[in-house]
Amino acid sequence: MGLVTVAAVISLAAWFWLLLCNGMFWRTDVRLPAHVPHARPAGKPWPSVAIVVPARDEADVLPDSLPSLLAQDYPGPARIFLVDDGSTDGTASVARRLAGLLAGDGLPLTITSPGDPPPGWTGKLWALEHGIALARRSGPGLSPVPAPVPAPAPARTPTPDYLLLTDADIAHEPDSLRALVTAAESHGLDLVSQMARLRVATLWERLLVPAFVYFFAQLYPFRRVNRPGSRTAAAAGGCVLLRTEAAIRAGVPASVRQAVIDDVSLARAVQRSGGRIWLGLAERVDSVRPYPRLADLWRMVSRSAYAQLRHRPSLLIGTAAGLTLVYLVPPAALLLGLAAGSPLARSAGGLAWLLMTATYVPMLRYYRLTPALAPALPFTAFLYLLMTVDSAGRHYRGRGAAWKGRTYPRPSDA
Repeated sequence: MGLVTVAAVISLAAWFWLLLCNGMFWRTDVRLPAHVPHARPAGKPWPSVAIVVPARDEADVLPDSLPSLLAQDYPGPARIFLVDDGSTDGTASVARRLAGLLAGDGLPLTITSPGDPPPGWTGKLWALEHGIALARRSGPGLSPVPAPVPAPAPARTPTPDYLLLTDADIAHEPDSLRALVTAAESHGLDLVSQMARLRVATLWERLLVPAFVYFFAQLYPFRRVNRPGSRTAAAAGGCVLLRTEAAIRAGVPASVRQAVIDDVSLARAVQRSGGRIWLGLAERVDSVRPYPRLADLWRMVSRSAYAQLRHRPSLLIGTAAGLTLVYLVPPAALLLGLAAGSPLARSAGGLAWLLMTATYVPMLRYYRLTPALAPALPFTAFLYLLMTVDSAGRHYRGRGAAWKGRTYPRPSDA
């Protein structure tokens, strides 16, 4: 019991540090304002925005997401560029049909395809590179341009004013774009990103999805990301509003073309080039992609978990030890302490488990789920630990970072 007691005390100390010194990661109030102005000062037009949507085999989710972009209530020039990244399920046809249903009442839509990514590029980032180049050729008014692969836009032409990079499974409320642009303009931000509210319809989604966002916020505390001069950078790839000038200055997406975890890499590139970034939880942005089975969520996490650890065995061992100490030791120490009659072990383990549970409750409330799920966080953390180990195993078997028929090597191997 001596070893268990020591581990429980260390775990409790870790939880006090996380609670008090880790950027209040557990709070869920970092969000855009609830009310968005509907007017601009007299004589000040709304900036132009190109909405770039990379899409690979997304025919199933587009009916729930693309109409929300087409129906954006945005007063300035805006156009959607859907980049069909080698889809085999009729993604482009579905997009054309959905745009046709609005009979010209929605935002204009351009559909294009860049072909397979060249060596050294991930498919999503190659699609973004193609879509951004096409958008920049369209000019500030976002007039239509031919769809074939364009030549790079002149480096000093920052048109349109903003780029909204959003995934094909993300649905936006009608004022989402207006809110993003207002935040960027009013606070001088170069990148505004929202963590889309993910779907939590099934048991496994309820058990694992809020924890995914909770762990992300623990790793990248939103308040720390948003602090001017901070060295912590992150974004949520499903919804990123990026000032075009900042994209040019940071050289994105070309400068991060090999990144599997592209959102964090993009945010780092913008921050390092002098840009101001902001990250928060979404109220107007939702993911419509279902993950009904444990296998679906497992695949989603394991494809990139080891990449997050930079493919380093030392970081994998450290992460496994950290997850065990912080999340698995508290309930084990409580139960073993009760069984062995060790007051210190059961007290330290029980208090650490209580702090863990309390910090998780706000995230469950954000997802409109019962706080009764919070004590199960150690079990959820154990599953994430197994997914991370499996991610490393997939990498060494040559199947790491695999997604929709493509497998990407670690950057140094590309």
